[in-house]
Amino acid sequence: MAVSDLSTTQGAPDIVFFDLETTVPKKAGNKFWVLEFGAVVVCPRKLSEIESFSTLIRPGDLSVAALRSSRPNGITRDAVSNAPVFEEVADKIYSILDGRIWAGHNIQRFDCVRIKEAFAEIGRPAPEPAGLIDSLGLLTEKFGRRAGNMKMATLADYFGLGQQHHRSLDDARMSLEVVKHCATVLFLESSQPSLLHGRWRDGSSTITTRSRSNGKILAREENSRKSPPTSLGYQRTLPYARTSLGQVTEQVKRLFYSIHGSQPLSHSVHHSRSALR
Repeated sequence: MAVSDLSTTQGAPDIVFFDLETTVPKKAGNKFWVLEFGAVVVCPRKLSEIESFSTLIRPGDLSVAALRSSRPNGITRDAVSNAPVFEEVADKIYSILDGRIWAGHNIQRFDCVRIKEAFAEIGRPAPEPAGLIDSLGLLTEKFGRRAGNMKMATLADYFGLGQQHHRSLDDARMSLEVVKHCATVLFLESSQPSLLHGRWRDGSSTITTRSRSNGKILAREENSRKSPPTSLGYQRTLPYARTSLGQVTEQVKRLFYSIHGSQPLSHSVHHSRSALR
């Protein structure tokens, strides 16, 4: 789990798990349009939900939204045609994100960049995180052999969390549950390293996934916006600095310990007000 260097002087800030659904550009140079924003704010000591918010967003160019969706709950042009534009919900999104610890799956490479772009487009400063927790780094390092290709749908299946809906609020909550399960496994393995470490990795390295070259081509919004085709020149900009995975593991363990009161989370949180660059 990639975690930026965090600190706080008045206790740990709230954690906000958030997710964006976007279009995928048809060719290099075209922009990503945000179609939906969803977020869950949680208490860092109990990981209990404090508040949630989600909204569909109408893109400036409505033609970029697909007419039909192959998913049961997919976002279509009709769904966003009467939704507010980003500028109309920018204040709420800003208040949800600014000054909190941002969390989610692969948000460092994708969602954070899209938030920065969306606010820049309306001429407003983007919200700033108190810190950043990206579950992709840790799960790749610690669960890679047992959790498959590291996509959220695969992780959800591995942990028995059900099917990914590819809707922002549902996916934000699913990210939180993945982190909870990851922290629990790390805690148990660290408590009995000679018995558990490594043994739970057996038997799950044979997960296979369908090649992109197989199957039908879906509508543009149906492609995974977390891992767009490399031929489109997917932007790999990192708006926040990375931290070593060793530090990340300790952060997750301390977060779990804090729930039981053995260590306050504030001990494991070091301040970072890194601006979106």
